Amino acid sequence: MVGFDEFCQEGLLLAQPDPVVLELNKLQNMLKDKDRELGFAQSEIKALKAADVMKEKSLEEMGNIIEKLDNKIRNTENLLEQKNLDIKKLETEKKEAFAAQFAAEATLRRVHANQKDDDSVPIESIIAPLEADIRLYKHEIAVLQEDKKMLERHTKSKEAALLEAERILRSALERALIVEAVQNQNIELRRQIEICQEENKILEKTNRQKVLEVEKLSETIKELEEAVLAGGAAANVVRDFRRQISELQEVKRTLERELARANVSANRVATTVANEWKDENDKAEMQRLREKLTISERTAKSEAQLKEKVKLRLKTLEDGLKHSSCGLPRVDKSTHFFGILSSNGGRKRSTSQPRASSTTSSEVRRINSINKKYNNSGDNLVRKSLWASRSKVVDRDEKENNEMILENTSGMNLDKFKDDNRGIVVKGKVAASGGSEERQPRSATTDDDDVVSGFLYDKLQKEVIGLRKFCEMKEESLNEKDEENKVLMKKVENLVKALEVESKKWKREASLRDKNSTSIKTDDQKPVRNLNSSKSFRAAKAS
Repeated sequence: MVGFDEFCQEGLLLAQPDPVVLELNKLQNMLKDKDRELGFAQSEIKALKAADVMKEKSLEEMGNIIEKLDNKIRNTENLLEQKNLDIKKLETEKKEAFAAQFAAEATLRRVHANQKDDDSVPIESIIAPLEADIRLYKHEIAVLQEDKKMLERHTKSKEAALLEAERILRSALERALIVEAVQNQNIELRRQIEICQEENKILEKTNRQKVLEVEKLSETIKELEEAVLAGGAAANVVRDFRRQISELQEVKRTLERELARANVSANRVATTVANEWKDENDKAEMQRLREKLTISERTAKSEAQLKEKVKLRLKTLEDGLKHSSCGLPRVDKSTHFFGILSSNGGRKRSTSQPRASSTTSSEVRRINSINKKYNNSGDNLVRKSLWASRSKVVDRDEKENNEMILENTSGMNLDKFKDDNRGIVVKGKVAASGGSEERQPRSATTDDDDVVSGFLYDKLQKEVIGLRKFCEMKEESLNEKDEENKVLMKKVENLVKALEVESKKWKREASLRDKNSTSIKTDDQKPVRNLNSSKSFRAAKAS
């Protein structure tokens, strides 16, 4: 029962009481009650055995007493016979004495008659011996009468002793009947004890079977608990993935905010440059740049067109790189903005605008001269706005990289931030150099701006698509786990119902056993009542 105690201790640690544990406790209580009943029955058996031994001893003592009384009765009967013989002898002697007395009287009469006739013989000499004999006979008769009275008294005492012996015999017979009844009761009790022992064996077998079933149920419950815990772990993993998705969405929002801030900063730079340069050509150029920004934002929102644009952009980029390697001159790296553009690689062209002509060198000189003139004013403003936004983005990027688990997503976010900063630099450069450029610089700068925003949108769109797919996969896994949890809950409900049915069966069996035990007790009480009634009837007869 060690495993059973450990199982009960583990069941007590649960928050809610287990019906299996309750059923096992009930079975243990039933076994304890049966053990107590067996103990009481065994004690009764021992007491009955001791009573039987005492009754046998008393019967032996009564038998010895009856034998002694029988011997005494035989002796008294022999004495009575002898006394009767003596009495008969005395009666015969008395009769003989009376006959002798009558003969003596007759002889006396004859003597008197003869004396009257013959006075020769004296009468006194004849009467004296006869009188002496008569006296002796009278004395003997008195002694015999006294003996007769003593014999009558003795016979009366013997009759009283015989009556007492008869009473003792009757009581011994009654006791023998009681002993027989007790022996019959003892036999019946032994049979009942054997029946109880057989029932106890059957109960032990059923208890073992139930314990095995309970162990199997406990194993199934442990498996179900493990499955539920696994489902909880899966749910926790899904929650973690959801949290990661929410974090990625927050990162996306921050990126969108940074894009908006970059657009605002570019607009501010454009407005400052437009305020400094009040020429109509510059204002028209700024308006065109703003229109370009709005067009790029609109293109960023269209997801279906972007896939086709990416393919076309790749082809145009390959063509542009070929043409630039063949006929484009190298641009001077005197200014800060052109250095950034040259470090990023060859310039990229948008598919929405035509390529700018690169054959004339006068336009390049104009760009250099304009950048040298307005380097002190526009460059400082652009640098301040760009480096401030860039530092914010880097700080946020570091925080997010510390929080994020996946390295690929962090690398993609860094690429986004770099592309965003490059786009901002290109926009500032275009705004600074847009006053003096008329045809070629305008087309080149607008092409670079559109290409940068398009790549940012492409990367963001790819990440969004990947996140959506990831979310769909996680939702599918969550749905599967929910279905598994539902199946497990159904199994647990079925097990609980089975346990309830078994408990009801056990209760019914216990009630039937109680009814059988009460009926057996009533059947046992009936012969005792019959014995009591027979004893009372015999006592009435004896009285």
